[in-house]
Amino acid sequence: MDWKPSPHPHLPLQRQIASWIAERVETGDWAAGTRLPAQRELAARWGVNRSTVQAALDELKADGLLEARRGSGVYVSGGAWNSLLKRAQPNWQRHIRAGVHRPNRHTIRLINDSEPDPSFIRLGTGELSPDLLPAAAIEDSLREIKIDPQEIGYSSPLGSLRLRRALCAYLAERGVQAAPDNICIVSGALQALQLIAVGLLEEGSAVFHEPATYLNSVHPFQSVGMRLFPAELGTGLEERLARIARRRQSLLYAIPALNNPTGRCWTQAERDRVYAACTKLRIPIVEDDVYRDLTFDPPPPSMKSADTSGQVLYLGSLSKTLSPGLRIGWIVAPSPVAARLADVKMQTDYGSSAFSQAIAAHWLETGLYERHLESLRGELRARADFAQEELRRLGFDELAQWTPPEGGFYIWLRFRRPIVDKPFFLRLLERRILINPGYIYDPGDLHHIRLSYAYASRAETIAGLTALREEALRAEAEAKTGAEAADD
Repeated sequence: MDWKPSPHPHLPLQRQIASWIAERVETGDWAAGTRLPAQRELAARWGVNRSTVQAALDELKADGLLEARRGSGVYVSGGAWNSLLKRAQPNWQRHIRAGVHRPNRHTIRLINDSEPDPSFIRLGTGELSPDLLPAAAIEDSLREIKIDPQEIGYSSPLGSLRLRRALCAYLAERGVQAAPDNICIVSGALQALQLIAVGLLEEGSAVFHEPATYLNSVHPFQSVGMRLFPAELGTGLEERLARIARRRQSLLYAIPALNNPTGRCWTQAERDRVYAACTKLRIPIVEDDVYRDLTFDPPPPSMKSADTSGQVLYLGSLSKTLSPGLRIGWIVAPSPVAARLADVKMQTDYGSSAFSQAIAAHWLETGLYERHLESLRGELRARADFAQEELRRLGFDELAQWTPPEGGFYIWLRFRRPIVDKPFFLRLLERRILINPGYIYDPGDLHHIRLSYAYASRAETIAGLTALREEALRAEAEAKTGAEAADD
């Protein structure tokens, strides 16, 4: 045993000693059951403090490589080989737990894992059914798109100039005035939120939102240290914003047109109240307007259309209307803000797909997009009517209530009793029915589900709603029995 740790290593003495002992076990020099020399002897041989030897041995005991026997000493453990196999790999679970990005809730992970399985009926999915996507029309348009060699290289940080110009015209028709340097192309609106979180806010910033919000099902702000605060839109909004936002950076996140998950559109009075309060307090607004094109009737103007001071960061996307697979969205912002977000984006993915941007520009320029929207809105209205007819036919109006949808994908179904808990979700999962329970959008909500009529076929809708009714009746009966038992 003539080895000695190096006094000027890149590794601490303790780690050198632990590695050397592990190597002796791995090579078979010290077999299972071998008794190690006493700590005092090892310290003397290696010229180190006894406490250093003790720390190295403790590390190996914790790893299962060594074991202490009372009154006898320290031995190579019988399970040393299994411990060595574990030591041969990084401790990935530790790395996973230490990651700064918060994991999805278990319910959301189950939904995401199950959705690709065609045996599931998807009653909560926030996307269009494949038969509503214009696959054939997109394929035809590919033959018409002219590709400039420069366009399929890396685009400018803000994105394709051709697409940004097309978006300027598209937005102008919706009352939003923007120049190309006010627009940053992103890979869907979710990336826009991630860029805003890391590019514009400091840790501990306040992010205000409606009580039931999409932000509770994703974590772009929480993962980088922001704090979320629900804010009712009624009277008292300004006071609450002022109290919480005092001396801290803040923004307000909103989906005024077809909120996700409720499907509700804000009234003009609500839009005016929020815009006025945030303007007075100098709180930026992130207006997520990805569903606006899917309203059955024209919605009130966006907050951005009345914005003259750059108060509103405006998000749009083609994911909900044309194709989620294109991964094309945009942020409209003052040019310094757009440039800052573009710089952050270039550091993360070096720009959105050039081919996707070319397709998006072509559809906006040629009118294909507007014609597609007109047809799509009609299809979604028919699906919404069918879903409501089935809800009434199956007697859901005795179990729950809902407001007829104003567009988009969702019915915000509210059960009379608080039955929509994790066991309720899991029982439906066992029956191959996927729902989006309200508690993934508002942790205290056990009444709602986000019911989507945009994905499942009519036959699947009937089968899924039938199973949902059966489980709701079962849950109500169990709740009633539990209440009676508590009274007794």
